[in-house]
Amino acid sequence: MSKKEKELEQEVTETEEISAEETAPETDPKDEEIAKLKDQLMRNMAEYDNYRKRTAKERTELTPEITARVAGEFLPVLDNLERALAAETSDEKYKEGVKLIHDSFMATLDKLGVEKVQTEDFDPAVHQAVQQVESDLESGKIVSVFQNGYKIGTKILRFAMVTVAQ
Repeated sequence: MSKKEKELEQEVTETEEISAEETAPETDPKDEEIAKLKDQLMRNMAEYDNYRKRTAKERTELTPEITARVAGEFLPVLDNLERALAAETSDEKYKEGVKLIHDSFMATLDKLGVEKVQTEDFDPAVHQAVQQVESDLESGKIVSVFQNGYKIGTKILRFAMVTVAQ
């Protein structure tokens, strides 16, 4: 190779290096930091959105369970109100007051979706037979109820305790 060819080749190489430097993107540390912070922000936003959705789902799943648990705790109070209504008393105003409290309590339970278990035919899914007796009724019919049962939707809060005809 001649000296002139070497100079020409060196000149071409230098030109290529200069153009490569010009086309290479300049990476500013601030731009990198901004991109990193944007990525972190997007990840945090997505994580928060997932958290919000998860807690909303858990809340909707737990609400019926909590309602059932709280309503179940008040059933003994309802039993006592019913016993007070059944008791003989000479004071009619007292009995009327207890009746008003009972009705108010039942209205509140009704708002929560609590309903009394039907007590006509024995159903082991909702009744607890505590006694079997001879009766004029056909077999499997409920003769008497010792304690009312209650449910919310299909969830049984308390089984009805009943006497069943044989």
